Amino acid sequence: MAVFFSALLAIIAGACITIQAPVNAALARGLGMPFAAACVSFLAGAIALGIATAVSAQLEGRWPAFSVPQPWLFVAGGLLGTVYVTTAILLTPRIGAAAVMAFAVTGQLIAGIIVDRIGLLGIAVREISLGRITGALLLIAGAVLIRVT
Repeated sequence: MAVFFSALLAIIAGACITIQAPVNAALARGLGMPFAAACVSFLAGAIALGIATAVSAQLEGRWPAFSVPQPWLFVAGGLLGTVYVTTAILLTPRIGAAAVMAFAVTGQLIAGIIVDRIGLLGIAVREISLGRITGALLLIAGAVLIRVT
């Protein structure tokens, strides 16, 4: 049952990412600047996460330690998210939400296979298998079909 709920949560998160792209693209049209839309989006997310962190800390009775072995981790996730959000804002009006998501998921899968293979930042190492390669190739083909049809 836990696997089902984990999969459902991941599907919901993916749907949120898909809906986020046209929402942010509309915000960019309204503001007249894609980077301003990304900034507003990140600011809203930062506020929501700040509130969630405060509530979580209150419930758990502790605050985050704010000490990590690699200080660059404090900014890496935000920088990676900036690339995604800004790219989605720029591309969604041009190629459509489905194509942006198809190519983004393809990139996620390829990167995920590489991350799993090298065990980046302590992720469990998983070998590159024929099934994983086939899945990635099918996803690439699907992304291309979504874009050209």
